[in-house]
Amino acid sequence: MSTRRTLTGPSFPPRATPPHPFRRVLVANRGEIALRIFRTCRALGYETVAVYSDADRDARHVRAADFAVALGGTSPRTSYLDIAKLLEAARRAGAEAVHPGYGFLSENDAFARAVEEAGLIFIGPHPETIRLMGSKIAAKDLMEKVGVPVVPGYHGDAQDVERLVAEGRRVGFPLLVKAAAGGGGKGMRIVHHAPELTEAVRAARREAENAFGDDALLLERYIDRARHLEVQIFGDHEGRIVHLFERECTVQRRHQKILEESPASAVPEATRRALHHHALTAARAVAYVGAGTVEFVLDTEGGIHFLEMNTRLQVEHPVTEAIAGVDLVAWQLAVAEGRPLPRTQETLEARGHAIEVRVYAEDARHEFLPAPGRIETALWPGDARIETALEPPEEISAHYDPMIAKIIVSAPSREIAFEGLARALDETVLFGTTTNLELLRALARDPPMRTGAVHTGYVAEALGRLLPEEMADPWLLGAVALVAGTPEEESTDPWERADAFVPGGVRARLTRLRSGDRLLTLRLTPDGPETFRLEVGGIVHTLTVGPHTGARVRLGYSGVERTVEIVRHGPWIHARHPGGAFEVQLSTEHTPRGGEEAGHTRPPFPGRITGVRVSPGDRVERGDPLVALEGMKMEYTVRAPVAGIVRTVHAVLGQVADVHRDLVEIAAAEEGGA
Repeated sequence: MSTRRTLTGPSFPPRATPPHPFRRVLVANRGEIALRIFRTCRALGYETVAVYSDADRDARHVRAADFAVALGGTSPRTSYLDIAKLLEAARRAGAEAVHPGYGFLSENDAFARAVEEAGLIFIGPHPETIRLMGSKIAAKDLMEKVGVPVVPGYHGDAQDVERLVAEGRRVGFPLLVKAAAGGGGKGMRIVHHAPELTEAVRAARREAENAFGDDALLLERYIDRARHLEVQIFGDHEGRIVHLFERECTVQRRHQKILEESPASAVPEATRRALHHHALTAARAVAYVGAGTVEFVLDTEGGIHFLEMNTRLQVEHPVTEAIAGVDLVAWQLAVAEGRPLPRTQETLEARGHAIEVRVYAEDARHEFLPAPGRIETALWPGDARIETALEPPEEISAHYDPMIAKIIVSAPSREIAFEGLARALDETVLFGTTTNLELLRALARDPPMRTGAVHTGYVAEALGRLLPEEMADPWLLGAVALVAGTPEEESTDPWERADAFVPGGVRARLTRLRSGDRLLTLRLTPDGPETFRLEVGGIVHTLTVGPHTGARVRLGYSGVERTVEIVRHGPWIHARHPGGAFEVQLSTEHTPRGGEEAGHTRPPFPGRITGVRVSPGDRVERGDPLVALEGMKMEYTVRAPVAGIVRTVHAVLGQVADVHRDLVEIAAAEEGGA
């Protein structure tokens, strides 16, 4: 039921700006979340103000707003994280309220306080709530006091490396080293053995400082094979608070979520009720107002442990909206104006099932490294909710998070929702840079995923099976290559020829396809009006190519035909068929991704150099850290590809790394005489 809070935690002072009606909202964010907020504001009659960096001058969210103000700068620190610039933008645009979105300053209590002190409405919780819950150390202390179970660990004030290492040894391994501020997997390391702990503490501290401006850490016993569940809570200024059910966020990579669903699967009703109870207890303890999320981990015995509270709207909020039939941004606006919650707990009901996946510009086969680049073409499914700011052709900037879009599917049941998700992902086409679509398609059809038999380490554990080295069936690749033509022979493109897919003469065509790091050479020879011989890897296959309508073509192999849809953009080919979908690239050369595998120390993305760990003359072993990079909201360490002596260091602290140049030159052990 809907309840009024009895504060068991701190009593907060009145807000600097009391809630009152407003008409013009500045969104202190960018990309898809800015567009999402604008959409609801526009529907409810609010005017909108966008802000933008120099890198986002032509971005879609800028054009979508009623007003726009330039912040200048390109990096987040000189634009979206600059509080003074944001307040000046609000003043110039005549905004009366500020919505922080998520990420950037959304959980920064100094920003919330500055907004209110400027006489504006902050669309979020009380600044003191953000301060308490923004520090995972303070949050865990408070949760222990109010009876919410927490993960065993260390969350004390002493933060010197020696003390953290000593406390880590006391807590035991595996151990999670974690930034006390922020979230999203930044400043987080799993340590399995004591010798790794000191470097993990230092690396997590650097990343936390870069991401949040706060290098404080806490230590938690790492719960292996855990599930990650969270509860959406909402409160108003009169003390009413409700939960809007739970979400399952167990499927992650790099401690960041890539697939979320609601309600959680395979959870006993007693556990579900306990999650809701603990979430409401946590919210009451901090006088919660607005949208928030209380996150928990479940151990293998079903035990519940508080993880953190996110004092903002979550990336995955659409799945809650889908099952609860609400607009959470509309609720935020209503509560910020001082109005009561639109619904009571008694009138809230979870109906059906919803799943969201996050589409990233990243390389799942190579440590999920960001893959900034230009997206030339994007085709989205029609029967799904798409949250994106992408407008191809568009560059995926190295300055910001590499998330391209969210795809949300809802249905009466979990089984039907997964079927719809698989179809939606098959219909999604992105050309121009590497994305995680192949992994998402595999997850949508993965049997353990379908039954809910997953844990937070599942993607890393199952990656080799989810993304096997083998490409699609050779006959299918050959047929796709035949239909799509080759880069050197544009006249063979079937969409430009009147004689369908029959090449002139009997000359064999050699085609090279690239999928990830693998190359396949195909030899195609006509053997009749609609029959072709395909030779690949010394094996000969017989193909038939039937009539086509637009991009749809009938392909046959071993007496079985199937309909395949083929879309081509430049050298990229996307094929959809009843068994799934895949992308390949027509290629004449092969360049491995990442410099280290090829014996180089080139950075995988143009990040800012935040640490140089070696000097000329240093002896290094294979795998030793050389240079730390920060970009696309992550830290990456370039490691020594060989053992040897450091000959030259090109990396300069604070500069942006050149992806075409080695950061460090190493004389291999044999060359250096070691």
